[in-house]
Amino acid sequence: MTVLANRPSSRTSSRPSSRSASSLRAPGLDWVLMLAALALVSLGTLLVWSATSTRADLTGGDPNAYLRKQLVNVAIGLVLMVAVVATDHRWVRILAPLVYLASIGGLVMVLVAGSTINGSRSWLQLGGMSIQPSELAKLAVIIGMALVVAERTERRWGRGVRSLEVVAMLAIAGVPAVLILMQPDLGTMLVLSATVFGVLAIAGAGGGWLGGLTLGAVGGAGAAVSLGVLKPYQVDRFLAFMDPGLDPRGAGYNVEQARIAVGNGGLLGQGLFGGSQTRSGFVPEQHTDFIFTVAGEELGLVGAGLLILLLAVVIWRALTISAQAGDLFGRVAAAGIACWWGFQAFQNIGMCLGIMPVTGVPLPFVSYGGSSLFAGMLGLGLLQNIHLRSTGAVPTRLLAPRRIA
Repeated sequence: MTVLANRPSSRTSSRPSSRSASSLRAPGLDWVLMLAALALVSLGTLLVWSATSTRADLTGGDPNAYLRKQLVNVAIGLVLMVAVVATDHRWVRILAPLVYLASIGGLVMVLVAGSTINGSRSWLQLGGMSIQPSELAKLAVIIGMALVVAERTERRWGRGVRSLEVVAMLAIAGVPAVLILMQPDLGTMLVLSATVFGVLAIAGAGGGWLGGLTLGAVGGAGAAVSLGVLKPYQVDRFLAFMDPGLDPRGAGYNVEQARIAVGNGGLLGQGLFGGSQTRSGFVPEQHTDFIFTVAGEELGLVGAGLLILLLAVVIWRALTISAQAGDLFGRVAAAGIACWWGFQAFQNIGMCLGIMPVTGVPLPFVSYGGSSLFAGMLGLGLLQNIHLRSTGAVPTRLLAPRRIA
C-alpha cells in the first residue's frame, strides 16, 4: 500500500488552532526540557573540569585537557540533536531499523576488536576517540521496540499488545542484551533490562508477561551467581554493597571514598574546584561513573539537590511528551527514553550514596564521555521531534520523503 507523503491526516487537519498557536512559540520546541538538559550538560562540564584539573596522571599536566575534550563532545552532541529534531518524523521510523542494525554491528565489533577497560570489553578505539556502542544500543533498542509495537498494533489503538508483539519486542532487545553480557557489562545490562520492562509496560503488555519477566530476572540473577557466570570482581562488588565494611581497601574502596566525598560537602559544599577528596584524587573514576560525588562535595546538598531536580525535570518532560504523543511510536519511544534516563540516574547516584551496587554507568548529560553524551543528545532530539509532531509545530524538514511504501 502506498501513502502519499503530502496527504494531510485527519488528526492534523482537525487541529488547526494547535498549529497556529505553536507557531507563536517558534520553533515549537519543549523549552523546559531543552533548558533543563542544557543546564545539566553545562553543570556536568564544570564538574568534569573540576574532577580532572588536578589529576596530572589523567591530563598529562594540562589542567584543561578534559575540559576541551568535553566541549568537543558537547558540540558533536548538539549537532546530532539538531539533526534528529530537523529530520522528518517519517524518516525517523524509516531509519529506525538501520540504527538498530548499526548498534548490533558495533556490539559485535567490540567483541572482536574492542579494548578491555575495568574488566569489560566495551570500547572501540576510532582514531583518537573511544566509542562505547552499548550506550548507543540503549536508544536503538527503545526505538526498535517502539517501531515493532507501532507497526503491528497502532491500527488497534487502546487494545494493548498481543503475545506475538511482546515476543517480537523481547527478541529486539534480546540480541543486544546477549552481546552486552558477553563483554560483560553488568551495569548497562541492568539499565537495559529496566528500560525494556518500562517499554513493555507502557506498550500495554499484560501483567502475566511483566510478572513472568520479573521472576525470570530474579531466577536468572541467582543462576548467574551460583553457576559462576559473573566475574570475581563483580561478585566482590555485590558483597561490598551488602557489607560496605567487608573490604574497605578493595571492592568497598570506591563506595567508601564516594560517601566520604559526598559527606564532606555539607549543606553548601566546599566550593567548585575546592573539594578535598576531589583534588586529592581519592575517588576513582570521579569524572565518569562517580561524577555525582564532585557535585556533593563541592556544591553541597543544595547543588547536588539542584542537579537531581534538573534530572527530574528532564524525565518529567519526557513522560509528558509520551502522554501527549499522537501516535503509538512516539508514545512508546518517549516513555522508553524516560525509563532509560530515570533508572540510569538512580543507579549512578545510588552507587555514589551506597544504596546501589557499583556497576559503572554514567550519569546522563553529566558524566564525561562522548558515547553517553551522544546517546543522550540523540534521545533529546527524538523527544523534541515527537513533541513537534504532537503539538502540530512544523520544524525545518530534512530529506522529507515524497512517499512512503
